[in-house]
Amino acid sequence: MKIAVLSGDGIGPEIVTQAVRVLDVLRGDGLKLEMESGLMGGCAVDATGEPFPEATRSLVKHADAILLGAVGGPQYDSLPRPQRPERGLLDIRKSLNLFANLRPAVLYPELANASTLKSEVVAGLDILIVRELTGDIYFGEPRGIEVREGQRVGFNTMIYSESEIRRIAHIAFQAAQKRGRKLCSVDKMNVLECTQLWREVVIETSSEYPDVELTHMLVDNAAMQLVRNPRQFDVMVTGNIFGDILSDEASMLTGSIGMLPSASLDENNKGLYEPIHGSAPDIAGKDVANPLATILSLAMMMRYTFSQESVSERIEMAVKKVLSQGYRTSDIYESGMRRVGTAGMGDAVLANL
Repeated sequence: MKIAVLSGDGIGPEIVTQAVRVLDVLRGDGLKLEMESGLMGGCAVDATGEPFPEATRSLVKHADAILLGAVGGPQYDSLPRPQRPERGLLDIRKSLNLFANLRPAVLYPELANASTLKSEVVAGLDILIVRELTGDIYFGEPRGIEVREGQRVGFNTMIYSESEIRRIAHIAFQAAQKRGRKLCSVDKMNVLECTQLWREVVIETSSEYPDVELTHMLVDNAAMQLVRNPRQFDVMVTGNIFGDILSDEASMLTGSIGMLPSASLDENNKGLYEPIHGSAPDIAGKDVANPLATILSLAMMMRYTFSQESVSERIEMAVKKVLSQGYRTSDIYESGMRRVGTAGMGDAVLANL
């Protein structure tokens, strides 16, 4: 198992360090894996002038899976867009054709009080958001900023092909078959022709999955329903920009964005695994960041790319035990719990492995 390790910026190196410690334990227990580190994001810009340098392109191309921390920081905001750390993230997704983004939002019983919603609303929450990752307005052309009639105009293009929609629909239907057999497709077909096509293609694809109940919801209503009654959802599938927003909203239902992992997969299940949070430069280097989302990303890696279900469950069980023992980083801390830092949480996970 060849794993490329890209720590990135901000809290990235701290949380990835704890995840690598988990991989070291698994390797010591007989799992055959090798790791190689590379530069990605702002640290790559500092070293090479590019957010996704050629050496890293080669590294991730030949790896089976990629572990990523986080990229970005305010010091890079004034750079030309092609040099910004976030551009590297878009490029790695595009270059590896990582079109399927899986973002689970699971509320652990021990964290029911950490959610800003009432515990009776979110208790038992278990949603999987399937987000198309390489199309939509983030990649559509034409795009840019230009002067028209004496004033600046910014423009982007929302665009999806039938094949792009169909392949992500298959991923979502197959995921629903393994869960509660309910799929909600989210669009804005009442005003956007692009997502009218989305709905039509998803309906066509549904004929291949008669055992899955398909429903549709406009994105504004979906955003409201995630707060009003989130447990109505099992699997949600949507486009790139809607999925970006809805998955971050869903993350806060669980109490902290620091708890949620993600997987971005190609058609052969090669994947990029990362926590869904950002680089959090305001807390970088302070040993307070929550590493659990990054560690849980390893569980997704073992499940989806390496088909090591027992290893995946072992990691998830270690995290559950840590929470049941009362260990909490600052983002999920409540009175009476055992507050620990980034390294301390890593220590607790390793002890439970």
